[in-house]
Amino acid sequence: MSIKLSLIKNKYLKVRTLNIGASLYEVNFKKNNLILNLGNIKNYKKKHPYVGSTCGRYANRISQAQFYIKGKKFNLVKNEKSNTLHGGKKGFDKIIWKVHYHSKEKIIYSLRSKHLDQGFPGNLEVFCEYKLNKNELALSYYFQSDKYTQVNLTNHCYWNFNKRKSIKIFNHDLKINSSFYLPVDKQNIPLGYKKKVLNNDYDFLKLSNLGYKTLFGNKPYDINYITGSRKKHFVACLVNKTSKIKMKIFSNQPGLQLYTGHKLNFKSKQKKLSTFQGLCLETQHFPNSPNQKNFPSTLVLPNKKYRLFTNYKFEKMI
Repeated sequence: MSIKLSLIKNKYLKVRTLNIGASLYEVNFKKNNLILNLGNIKNYKKKHPYVGSTCGRYANRISQAQFYIKGKKFNLVKNEKSNTLHGGKKGFDKIIWKVHYHSKEKIIYSLRSKHLDQGFPGNLEVFCEYKLNKNELALSYYFQSDKYTQVNLTNHCYWNFNKRKSIKIFNHDLKINSSFYLPVDKQNIPLGYKKKVLNNDYDFLKLSNLGYKTLFGNKPYDINYITGSRKKHFVACLVNKTSKIKMKIFSNQPGLQLYTGHKLNFKSKQKKLSTFQGLCLETQHFPNSPNQKNFPSTLVLPNKKYRLFTNYKFEKMI
């Protein structure tokens, strides 16, 4: 199967998606594309830092590339030292999904991941839906497995509201609706407990400038925040006063991974992406949840239907 672009649009938004990785390629609001891409779609066959991709079966990290289900050990494919990152060496981001449905304002991609794909048990059927509702882009993941398994899905787009994407994210302001974050070890695996953000560097409870928070690139972030329940809740707000664009995020996922793009690196003949050129706000379950009993469970029961969603609402500031 070849890589193909698809378009959904209304009078507020024009969104281009790719079948490889069920990816976001462009999110156009007020004639401004708000995310990074790799330019030529052939570049998506190359190794890249998950630009716009759906990450799975398990987004983020699983420690030691293993977990147990009902006493049985499952060994996963390692692709970040001794750990599994974003589903393994051939995660969902590297697979060409099938276009299941496509209309003017909605597209649905589908994928069937076989039993023991990258070491994960169960035949897993996944649908990724992008739908427009006025000035809102709604992303939903629907999935079902025939066996017990572990699933954590997210979109890994890099936001940059500047018209010139070469301008770094330091002129963006961010608010995260979270009082707690998850401390991590040197391999970015959560230690298993939460800490308060109040009055420390992780505090984004008020709209905060990313330039000042990151010390203009000297103090990057790659950390998971506890943001809410399984019901729809407000997660975060991203603002750029130069382009006068505001985005609000709502989700039913319990966590948000803030990644300031400090390891972002991609280069081709036509395209170059570099550090701090994009910001990731990945709604998801917590990293390494299969090995942490006190984290919200990512265990999927056989033949039960699940839905994870994230809504991005865009506004023009006055």
